[in-house]
Order: sequence, then structure tokens, then C-alpha cells
Amino acid sequence: MTTASRVRPTDRTITIGGLRFHYLEWGKPGAPLLVMLHGALQTAHSWDEVARVLAADYRILALDQRGHGDSAWAPDGDYKMEAYQRDINGFVEGLSLEPFILIGLSMGGRNSIHYTATHPERVRALVVVDIGPETMKEGRENIRRFASDTEELDSVEAFVEQAHKFNPRRSLENLRERMKWNLKQLPNGKWTWKYDKVFRSAELERARGRVDLWPFVRRIQCPTILIRGAVSDVLSGDAARKVVEAIPGCQYAVVEGAGHTVPGDNPDGFLAAVRPFLKGQKSKRA
Repeated sequence: MTTASRVRPTDRTITIGGLRFHYLEWGKPGAPLLVMLHGALQTAHSWDEVARVLAADYRILALDQRGHGDSAWAPDGDYKMEAYQRDINGFVEGLSLEPFILIGLSMGGRNSIHYTATHPERVRALVVVDIGPETMKEGRENIRRFASDTEELDSVEAFVEQAHKFNPRRSLENLRERMKWNLKQLPNGKWTWKYDKVFRSAELERARGRVDLWPFVRRIQCPTILIRGAVSDVLSGDAARKVVEAIPGCQYAVVEGAGHTVPGDNPDGFLAAVRPFLKGQKSKRA
């Protein structure tokens, strides 16, 4: 077992707008700060593989966003962009965070783009992972289908098997670790996802609303890198290049052997792509 594999986060909670939020803290106080936002149907633990390595050099805060993980579900079913932005703003203000580097995957990437554009004084640099204003319908439908087909199953292992069919790039061991944080047992003995049921229903689009992300992409001025999975079925190469061209000085990296969930599919590849960018921001801070 490596030293990094033994690193564990601290579980913390914060109340924002009357809702309880769970987050993970890695690293040491005083180190450069990274805030990480997971994708839809995931949790803060989605970052575990890369966070335990980066924790040697950074303080990391990974938030369970509303409706996910061990954070509260929205009692009014509000999962629109504005609600997520209030949550992020409350998180930053509630913890009195200094300017930080923001890292977001998929849904978390959309939320990160919006937040960076509207709070440029708080975000020193931005890492966007496999998302942009234009996404492929095939990938979105694959994710929805997987969520709806796994409403309730008899065991955790059954979820692991289904998840492996959905994403064979992940090992069974990796998926068992993920499911430990993303499932809960029902009174009938079966297992289901922790995230709000609206994320696996036809009501999702209404609950999330429609947001044109392009105006926010074009407002970003801080150092930015877009990281795409080479075999992503969500963000195409052409769509990624449009984002890169719209943000001044934006860097671009493609991680081989990774689909949409880049940090989990190929953690080493993700770290190889993001670490030089992060190191550059540390030198500027110094």
C-alpha cells in the first residue's frame, strides 16, 4: 500500500440556506486551496483517487452538492443552476475561503463555469472536466438509462456488476469502493442510490431548467484548463475546442483510456494532465 493510498479525508458538514451539506477535507490548512465539484449522480468521493495524491501539496474541499451523497435533497425539488450557485456561494462565504482553484466535472463543471464567470474575484484558476455548453445526446441518454435501470437492486454487488457493464474502464474493486458511498439500504432490504429520485426521472429537465452556458464561458478570464476523456460520449473534440477558443489562454488536455468520468477512469492520466497546470498556479501565488 502506498503512502497516498493511506491518506483519508475528514468528513465535515455545513448548513447553507437551511440545508445540511456534507463535504470532505483533505490536506493541510494553509496549503493552496482546491475546491472540487462532482458530476451528477456522483458524490464528493468521486475525487478520492486524485485527491489523496494532491493532498500532499494542497488543501482540498470536495462538496456533496444538493441532492447527492450525504447532503440534503432540495425539499422544493429545485435543482436549477441558480440553486447550485447559491449553495457554492454559501459554502465559500460560510467557510470564509480565500481565493481558490475550482475543479468541476460534468454537472460540477457547468456549475464551476457559471460560478467563475460571476465571481472572478474568488476563483484564481479553473479546471473544467469533460463538459461544455454543447454535449452529445448519446452520452446524456446513456447516463439517464443507467440511472433508471438501476432504481432498486437486491445487493451492492448487483450495482457493481451493472456499473461495470456501463463503464468497463473501471475495475470491480474501484466500483465497489464507489458504491460504498453512493448507495443506501431500503426498509425492504434492497439497495438504491442516495441521490434524489428526480435525477432518474423524466422530471429532471424541468427541475434543472435550461441554461445557455456560452455567455458564462466567454466571461472567464482566469487561467483555465479543459480536460477531456479521449473516449467521452458526452463532450466531443469539436465541442471542446470551441470552449478552448472562447477562453483567453485556455489550456487543453485529452486523457487516454478515459470516458466522461475522467478522474475515476484514469486517475494517473488525469493527474498527469492537471498537475503541471496546478503547479503553474502555485508559482504565481508565490
